[in-house]
Amino acid sequence: MTARIGVVTFPGSLDDRDTQRAIRLAGAEPVALWHKDKNLHQVDAVVLCGGFSYGDYLRAGAIARFSPVMEPLIEQAKAGLPVLGICNGFQILTEAHLLPGAMLGNDHLHFICRDQKLRVENAGTSWTSDYEQGQEIHIPLKNMDGRYVADEYTLDKLEAEGRVAFRYVDFNPNGSLRDIAGISNEAGNVVGLMPHPEHAVEPLIGTGRTDGLPFFTSILKKLVTA
Repeated sequence: MTARIGVVTFPGSLDDRDTQRAIRLAGAEPVALWHKDKNLHQVDAVVLCGGFSYGDYLRAGAIARFSPVMEPLIEQAKAGLPVLGICNGFQILTEAHLLPGAMLGNDHLHFICRDQKLRVENAGTSWTSDYEQGQEIHIPLKNMDGRYVADEYTLDKLEAEGRVAFRYVDFNPNGSLRDIAGISNEAGNVVGLMPHPEHAVEPLIGTGRTDGLPFFTSILKKLVTA
């Protein structure tokens, strides 16, 4: 039976179709989920895609966090449903307190768009198992509010528990504390990161590499063996 992975579209989402394509390329079935629908339609996992939900008014992800779809998503994520938040999706996950910390404006106060080198710090989550620990990958990055921040206690806890999933290498593009590019929850089923793996799944787009595809093959293998 083909795994079904939902992709939520909010007003202002930009990368829902790209994410659906990446899921399809990995061998799963993408399922479009609308932000006003409280029904997750029995999907096996969910991706909160990138973009500017609600125009990033108030704070990035702050309004989307209260969309009807988030009620069942939060409940099911706490019960083990795999959830990936990409860029704006990562911001929404922090606003929903499914992941700790917060996302602030880039320290240079400019939008940034570049190919970014990352190091895989945790290959044991539902979304990273097809990577090797310490592997360096190249993933496109595009954001205005990508600076990850948290208090020292939270940062130390993330480090001690191995919950820093990705770290920026060679260049910190937004001033994120401890070069953090992505984190996971304690169970490893919820992962958020600022770079866009869905833009690195085919040689002719993004970085010209397929370094982002393992996100989607990882979750597929997780669901198949679950």
